[in-house]
Amino acid sequence: MSALFNFSSLLQVILLLICSSTYIHSQWPSLFDRYKDTGVLSTFWKLSRIGERASPYVSIACIIMAVNQFNS
Repeated sequence: MSALFNFSSLLQVILLLICSSTYIHSQWPSLFDRYKDTGVLSTFWKLSRIGERASPYVSIACIIMAVNQFNS
């Protein structure tokens, strides 16, 4: 089943995108900053901002999803 149709898988994909974008932005800030207004990379810049500003909530969500994966 596609990750777009399964809600749990969709949440995992979104969390992975947020975490990956935040990590890439912390390592190479200029990569997303120069494209923050236009294009597809602006989505990744926005995801990295969510990861930076909502970091405790994102990390709690990642822990919950990891426990969910171990139980299933």
